Amino acid sequence: MQNFSRWRPHPWHGLPVGPEPPRRVTAFIEITPFDFVKYEIDKESGYLRVDRPQRTSSLPPALYGFIPRTFAGERVGRLMAGASMGDGDPLDICVLSERLVAKSEVIVSARVVGGIPMLDDGHADDKIIAVLENDPLWDGFDDLSHVPGPYVDRLTHYFATYKMFPGRPVTATVGDPYGRRHAEAVIHAALADYADTFPAETP
Repeated sequence: MQNFSRWRPHPWHGLPVGPEPPRRVTAFIEITPFDFVKYEIDKESGYLRVDRPQRTSSLPPALYGFIPRTFAGERVGRLMAGASMGDGDPLDICVLSERLVAKSEVIVSARVVGGIPMLDDGHADDKIIAVLENDPLWDGFDDLSHVPGPYVDRLTHYFATYKMFPGRPVTATVGDPYGRRHAEAVIHAALADYADTFPAETP
């Protein structure tokens, strides 16, 4: 008999991290390239909540969400220069796909290729970059160095501007993108931080 959940699993705590982490992971998608509003997981209920309207004309250039059962804590913070610790959220992930996916609150299988470091008010807020599994266009891409430069520039620009508020100082800065090896180290750290923070939820 096939196993199933009688109730909706919490996307952060109830979904698997993926078949072969840190290389192949699950991503829970919160926002899409079509969203003019930033949605974010409500940590208590597991449903999406409206975080804020996008303040700039820049829209997410890829699917954007998080990796279940990860936590940006002390270990994640140690991997970023200038960070006092992680931002206390699940690890963010962008998933590149040839075909545009218009729905959020979907689960996708993703293959990690790199990441973008963001320092937000002194906290590490890494953005892992991955490609959609079984996507024929992205099939041969194993590292961020294989991704076309303009696409990486678009991702970097989005994260450099998406927290800008008129009349307020900018507290988030984006560094140089990194490749798969460092991205996998960040994911390993986030899995360990999660196990320390939520021991009852760790399989």
